[in-house]
Amino acid sequence: MTSTIRYLTAKIAREIDEELMSQAGAFSLDQLMELAGLSCAQALAKVYSPEAYRNVLVCCGPGNQGGDGLVAARHLAMFGYQPVVYMPKFGSKDIYKRLHRQCDNMDISTLPPDISALEAALRTTNVILDAIFGFSFQGPVRAPFDMVLDRIQASRKPIVSVDIPSGWDVEKGPDVEGRTVIRPEVLVSLTAPKEGARVFRGKHFLGGRFVPRLLEKKYELNLPEYPGAEQVVELPPVQGAQDIGDQHL
Repeated sequence: MTSTIRYLTAKIAREIDEELMSQAGAFSLDQLMELAGLSCAQALAKVYSPEAYRNVLVCCGPGNQGGDGLVAARHLAMFGYQPVVYMPKFGSKDIYKRLHRQCDNMDISTLPPDISALEAALRTTNVILDAIFGFSFQGPVRAPFDMVLDRIQASRKPIVSVDIPSGWDVEKGPDVEGRTVIRPEVLVSLTAPKEGARVFRGKHFLGGRFVPRLLEKKYELNLPEYPGAEQVVELPPVQGAQDIGDQHL
C-alpha cells in the first residue's frame, strides 16, 4: 500500500530547509532557489502554453519566495514566454540582487513598484506567477502588499502560486479574517506540500526535486516518484478539499 504524502507545518518546513543548508545537507541557498524556480517555471508551462499565455507577470516579494520567482522568470524567458517582473519591495540580500541582475541580462523588464504600474500590466497579462509570500509569512498583510494582493486577485487572470498562495495561513489555509488572499488555479508546492494546501483543489504540483533520501526518510515525507527527468509531479486532490470553482468567490 502506498503511503500518503506528508503535509508540513511551518515548523517542520523550516527545519527541513535548515537541514538542507546545514553542513550535513550541503546545499547552498543558490542551489535550492535555482531548482525551486525551475520547477515553478516548468509547472506553469505544463498548464499554460507560451503560444496562448505568452505574457507572464511574475510578482515577487522581498524574501526567498521572491528569489524563486526571479529564477522562474529567467527560465520562463528561455521557454519562450515574455515575463515581466513586479516587485512591490526590493529584496536587500545579495542573492536577491544577483538574481535580479540575471533577469536584467535576459532583457526581462522590471516594473516600477507603484500600484499603477501593476494595474497597467495586469491589463495585458495572460497569466500571473505569485511569488510574494512564502511559508514563513505571518499576517496581517501590510501596505503596499495588501493593495497588490487585492489587484492581483481582482484581475481574474489565471494565477500560479509558489509553495503557498500569498496571504494564506501556512497551516490553516485561505480563510483568514480581514485579509485578502490569492486564490490560484495552480499551486506548486516545494519540498513537500504545506498543511494549508490541504484545502486546495486546483492543479497541484510538487516541485523541488532535491530532497535527499536520508532527509525524506527522517521526516517520513513519502514523496511521490517524479516521472523521467521532470522537475515536477502532479498531486491528486485531497478528499474533501474545496472545489476550484469556489476559489474565486
